[in-house]
Amino acid sequence: MTTPLTQASSRSAPDLPIIKIISEEEELFVKLNLEMEDKTHKMLVKWGKEVASDEDYISIAIRAGLEEYVDALDNKR
Repeated sequence: MTTPLTQASSRSAPDLPIIKIISEEEELFVKLNLEMEDKTHKMLVKWGKEVASDEDYISIAIRAGLEEYVDALDNKR
């Protein structure tokens, strides 16, 4: 998986600002593996984009960056 973090890292080390965690909440969720028609998929993506907040996008980016970092550490072993 290539994320903007990977793309930036491959060019040069990105100068990211400090991100301070001020609190945390534990959430229970289930990741579903779904099968659906393309039309249904497009509809759900559209709806999701309509309700997603900036915080949702930040969470996605941080999770992807952390997963990428852990994968890179595992590959070095």
